[in-house]
Amino acid sequence: MVPPRHLPPLLPLAVALVLSTWPTGVHADIYRYVDKDGVIHFSNQPSARAQGGQLYLKTPEKKKGRENVLPFAPSDVSPERLSRYDDTIRQAATLYQIPEALIRAVILVESNFDPRAVSHAGAQGLMQLMPETAARMEVRDSFDPRENIFGGVRYLRILANLFNGDLELTIAGYNAGEGAVLRYGGIPPYEETQDYVVKVLTHYRRFAATQTTTAP
Repeated sequence: MVPPRHLPPLLPLAVALVLSTWPTGVHADIYRYVDKDGVIHFSNQPSARAQGGQLYLKTPEKKKGRENVLPFAPSDVSPERLSRYDDTIRQAATLYQIPEALIRAVILVESNFDPRAVSHAGAQGLMQLMPETAARMEVRDSFDPRENIFGGVRYLRILANLFNGDLELTIAGYNAGEGAVLRYGGIPPYEETQDYVVKVLTHYRRFAATQTTTAP
């Protein structure tokens, strides 16, 4: 079985993206509205409210707190780590309709399944949530494996909706932020992001193939 190129939709409607005058920052408030043809539009412009739009994602103000922790490289190499969070991954995958194989691939690339991991940029936990992203996903403690996984998968679901299920753009958005993907109209020309997409896709296909061969 070949893993799908597009993620399963949570909403049946097509998505139209408004790219003009997208801000230079990675994150920005996003407004959502549905036109008369039933097409969902996303815009960074507050004027979208005049078209019946509602605030879809809000970037909170950065707060001081646990985000100011020291970097910690993944160091757990025990084989058990790869199956330690199976139940949580399965639950989050079911709730947000994201393939388990994709969640595992993201966790492997981000933290090598070590919930203590902290990047030099400040990303934390299994799915390496930046403090701002954790706040948007209503994650109180990024070092709690369950909270981190549900927050990360929730973000993947939002990205999948935003990019109409496109797998590569969803993965790129997870690494570089949705704003960067929208600005460039595709995978941003960042070496880190391009390498990240390749790595996650490679592991995703491997995990998906393993699930297929072990299924009863």
